[in-house]
Amino acid sequence: MFSPGVLTGRIQGGSVADLQRRVLIVEDDRDIAQLVELHLKDLGCRCDLARDGHAGMAKSTSNAYDLIILDLMLPGIDGTEICREVRAAKNYTPIMMLTARSEELDRVLGLELGADDYLSKPFSIREFIARVKAIFRRVEALKEEQVDAADAKILTRGALRIDRENRKVTLGGRKIDLTPKEYDLLVLFAAHPGRTYTREQLLNSVWGPQFEGYDHTVNSHINRLRAKIEEDVTRPLYIRTAWGVGYRFADGDELPGAS
Repeated sequence: MFSPGVLTGRIQGGSVADLQRRVLIVEDDRDIAQLVELHLKDLGCRCDLARDGHAGMAKSTSNAYDLIILDLMLPGIDGTEICREVRAAKNYTPIMMLTARSEELDRVLGLELGADDYLSKPFSIREFIARVKAIFRRVEALKEEQVDAADAKILTRGALRIDRENRKVTLGGRKIDLTPKEYDLLVLFAAHPGRTYTREQLLNSVWGPQFEGYDHTVNSHINRLRAKIEEDVTRPLYIRTAWGVGYRFADGDELPGAS
């Protein structure tokens, strides 16, 4: 439960853009769910509630949401399973995990499964709202960046430069020789930073839906690509592993020189 001192005071100030946002709250504690819903509605968000893992899984996989507030410990289906399933979907949905478990291992697991943020209970409602707003801002910035990237002839990600018109890649000014599939993989990742792809999605996007290969095809190409662009393949900077899901390209603020 929250402590009363942490919870007092409703936060006002939703914008017109917030009115279009739909949020799913998956939380079995009724008091917490209602409080979170109350403050999200103050931001102008439309909220759906799910009290257990089965309801959360059903709603999260059958509806489009701008954000999912997800408890880790749920009756029925664990929050990590819901997170994994949401991340396997084609469309990207931000996830904020809420949990009473504050151990570092739990936080790392949630983030590596693809959660965008993580708050341990009890938490300040002001911090919660600030983090929600930050997620919305990142998503809007990512959408704008992806629209620009879709038409951009040059993609620059940290020290990595991709000339799409001439299919040339340089890293810190040094030319990187890639096979056609390695290049296609890199462009797909770099044009959509932060988005997590399953191995099946990568197979369909790069090799085509008719390709009769296996997941290890993706793994082997990722390993070779990392060997060419990563300074330390054991701690990749550009192509990150989303454990239990697949792979993603680093967000802008994860790369050197980001503000």
